[in-house]
Amino acid sequence: MTGAMTGPDSTGAADLAPEAFPPTLREVMLRPRWIGMLLLCLVVAGVFAWLGQWQLGRAVQTNPVPPGATEEVQPLAGVALSGEYLPEPLVGQRVQTRGTWVPEDFIVVASRYNDGAEGYWVTGQLRIDPDVSATVGPTSVAVALGWAATEEDARAAIEQLEEEASAGETVEVTGRLISDEGPLLPPRGADPQTLTRMSPAALLGQWHDTDALFVYRPYIASVDPVAGLDAISSPAPVEGSGINWLNIFYAVEWAVFAGFAFYLWYRLAKDAWEKEVEDFEDDRREPEGDPEPATS
Repeated sequence: MTGAMTGPDSTGAADLAPEAFPPTLREVMLRPRWIGMLLLCLVVAGVFAWLGQWQLGRAVQTNPVPPGATEEVQPLAGVALSGEYLPEPLVGQRVQTRGTWVPEDFIVVASRYNDGAEGYWVTGQLRIDPDVSATVGPTSVAVALGWAATEEDARAAIEQLEEEASAGETVEVTGRLISDEGPLLPPRGADPQTLTRMSPAALLGQWHDTDALFVYRPYIASVDPVAGLDAISSPAPVEGSGINWLNIFYAVEWAVFAGFAFYLWYRLAKDAWEKEVEDFEDDRREPEGDPEPATS
């Protein structure tokens, strides 16, 4: 009769088997997959850091406008170019130019306040003389000519201005250069052509003779009223500190985003490590199977 034989060292071999341990967080992070994701996070964080540096560069004016510079009258062509936005330091700059008024392009803009009183602006299209224009081709700038308390007074001023425009005489305009306020839909029930914002872009849609026309994005608020209108209240711009705090806030945001990119990598790697440890513990807690019966 033969029985099952077991080697004298079979149990000893089992006792000598190395004990398994779960991976450490460091081991998981050093795997090629997570090293690759870390490199991707470095690229993303580098982009965020560059954007933050760019915002900081815009937050501090390296060449601020000297005090009182906006009150010195400058040629319009030397301050701004047609079709371009007006830089913040030049908003409110006094400029001067000359040209002729385009007939039928005197337009009323409502909801204009003058020293707290609501009224109307009369605006016109000034076709700039080629001698003082910085562009090759016809160029126009929107001009706010004056303020009226009622729409009737504004319309009466337009009638007088139309007569002067028909003569084609050259006029000289001096005023503050102000950024486009942006178009706005008219109030409910009002005439679709009603304007409540001083926007050269919106005025351009109602102007005549605009083929191949260059137009300034900012407008001029004239300091000299005409046709019985009141002068537009346009005080000198308040001198700032030379620091744009909004841009600094954006720069801080980009720095936070850069830090979050690294945190996201760490959090994902840690989640993967915790799952491996949990799976390892589950495998160790599984009951061992029954031993096979001996054979004879």
